[in-house]
Amino acid sequence: MSDQAKDERAPDEVEATEANAERTEGSIDGDYEALVRLLKENEELKDRALRVAAEMENLRRRTARDVHDARTYAVANFARDMLSVSDNLRRALDAIPAEAKASGDAGFKALIEGVDLTERAMLSALERHGVKKLTPEGEKFDPNFHQAMFEVPNPDVPANTVVQVVQPGYSIGERVLRPAMVGVAKGGPKLAAAEAPVEPGPVNEQAEKDA
Repeated sequence: MSDQAKDERAPDEVEATEANAERTEGSIDGDYEALVRLLKENEELKDRALRVAAEMENLRRRTARDVHDARTYAVANFARDMLSVSDNLRRALDAIPAEAKASGDAGFKALIEGVDLTERAMLSALERHGVKKLTPEGEKFDPNFHQAMFEVPNPDVPANTVVQVVQPGYSIGERVLRPAMVGVAKGGPKLAAAEAPVEPGPVNEQAEKDA
């Protein structure tokens, strides 16, 4: 092939080479853009997967909490009704005059023991189901568990200390079935600021809602 033919084709070959270079460069740019797009999609999918995993964990925790609450508080309404029965048994025992108790009558004594045993058995059964008796005498007044009925002037104990329990309260789990009705001290030394209780308020709201 002559040198002239080579020279005549040289511009075409140059153009072809440049075109190939442009195509290669365009291909690289396209691949880079595709890579960036795939990386972005991967991050979005990863973020979505993390959100789904978090939602599933929250759902699992809520379900476990609901199951726990259902087991713990299933007997709440029944237990509250049984407290009235227990109160009546205790009132019956308290209403018996001391002279009658000391009379020595075997039948009457057996009746008293039977009523007392029934009350204790009922409270024991409730306790097995998570019901606890609240007898806070000597404790700091807590409006979440106690209902203040009156104040007792007593300079010998810190103010807002429970000095008398008119009626015991009951709780189940972290909820109050019935607040303890109490009398609180007035006029004694004030509690430290960090220990100062909330002012006596109305009956526990949770107890009203569950009623």
